[in-house]
Amino acid sequence: MSQAAQQAAQQLAQQVATLKIWRGSARDAGRFESYEVPFEPGQSVLDGLRWLRINQDPSLALRFSCINANACKECMIELDGETVYACTARLEPRAMTLTPLPNKKLIRDLVTEIAPPSERFK
Repeated sequence: MSQAAQQAAQQLAQQVATLKIWRGSARDAGRFESYEVPFEPGQSVLDGLRWLRINQDPSLALRFSCINANACKECMIELDGETVYACTARLEPRAMTLTPLPNKKLIRDLVTEIAPPSERFK
C-alpha cells in the first residue's frame, strides 16, 4: 500500500462523530452531554448510539426494535432539529445534536411515549 493510501486509511480510522445527546427525564431539567463515537462510512446514527451504550454509557435510554430496516418506527428522534429514524439517518464525522421528539411525552433521554393512548397500560 502506498504511503498516501496508508495516510488516508489512518485518517479514516481516526474519524469520530460527536453526538450531543439530550439527557434526563424532564424537558426543563435535563442537559446535553457530548460523546465521541468511532465513525465508519455507511453507519447509521442508531449504530453510533448502540456503540455508545455498549462501550461508554449503558445508562443511555433509547428505543429500537429493528436494525437498519425502518420497519418498527420506534427509533424516531430529532437530529439537528429534523425528525428522522435513527436506523436510517447516516452517522457523519461531525457534531450531531440528538434530541427526543418534541411533540411526545418525554420518558427519559431519547425515549418518548409512542404508543397510542388506547394501547397504553394504565
